[in-house]
Amino acid sequence: MRFESPWVLFALIAIPLILFYLSRRKGPGSIRFSSIGNARGAGRSLRQNLSLMPVFLRAAAMILLILALARPQMGREKVKDVTKGVAVQMVVDRSSSMSAEMDYRSIRRNRLDVVKKVFEEFIMGNSEELGGRPNDLVGMVAFARYADTMAPLTLGHGALLRFLDQVKIVTRRAEDGTAIGDALALAAARLRTAEEDLSKFASGTGEKEYEIKSKIIILLTDGQNNFGKRTPEQAAQLAADWGIKVYTIGVGGNDGVSTVKTLFGNFKVPTGTRVDTRPLQRVAEMTGGIFRMADNDESLREVYAEIDKLEKSDIESVRYIDYKELFVPFALAALCLVMLEAILSATVFRRIP
Repeated sequence: MRFESPWVLFALIAIPLILFYLSRRKGPGSIRFSSIGNARGAGRSLRQNLSLMPVFLRAAAMILLILALARPQMGREKVKDVTKGVAVQMVVDRSSSMSAEMDYRSIRRNRLDVVKKVFEEFIMGNSEELGGRPNDLVGMVAFARYADTMAPLTLGHGALLRFLDQVKIVTRRAEDGTAIGDALALAAARLRTAEEDLSKFASGTGEKEYEIKSKIIILLTDGQNNFGKRTPEQAAQLAADWGIKVYTIGVGGNDGVSTVKTLFGNFKVPTGTRVDTRPLQRVAEMTGGIFRMADNDESLREVYAEIDKLEKSDIESVRYIDYKELFVPFALAALCLVMLEAILSATVFRRIP
């Protein structure tokens, strides 16, 4: 308990002074008797023993009234963690050119598998330079000729990784292609409504527990835009208008090779694709992001580490105290004591004259 106006409590010093003054005050008068021996031998009645009760009741009422004026309050301190995270949309190329191989921890894997492995390290963390993104909303868009939302923005990264396992290289020619612009536009649209989607899953208490600090897209592709309704620049303009940064990563070199399994064994076949770096650079520049090339898992991990340093999540501890006013009981108690003192002074302890 605390007092909102503690300086009022200094008035308590005056109460002993008042009591001392009342005790030293002369009586209203006296009558002379030849002898008071018999009266003294009769002893004191209960009324006489309690004759000072009105004075003490008045003093107690004054004490309670002063405490009420000091505004006693009972408070409960609350500490709430408010997470300021980053909303991240991963945009992953799954066209046939992603079947070209690159190194992952000295083992040759196709580019999509390497992208998925390092993406998992970026989200969950590893024992090296990546600490993970536990406080970020992460969603995923995969594309070839068409762009598809593979996972909505979520803090449940374990579920996100299960969606990631479903991302496969296209096998049908009718689905093959590289629609970078459409994929970027879809990811930007998902981020634009991130706050609305987040509010649907709020606790309902009206208290903000998660705040989106910034919105970013991480695009990983090894080709060039050759399908779709929008160019990468057009999609980048949408992202820039909505305050979304785009980090673009060119995966693999310009001499991609994939392994083809046949009845006569495995053969290395050139993919014949080249990363078109100019639109990727332009997209990054238009939105305030960065463009990097990555030809193996180490360089890809370094790019993620760079993004990890640029886009930080914060946790704020909001501390507040909810106070309840307690002056009413003190004021009511003081009023009751004053009324009781007045009644006793007019009846039981009435003095004549």
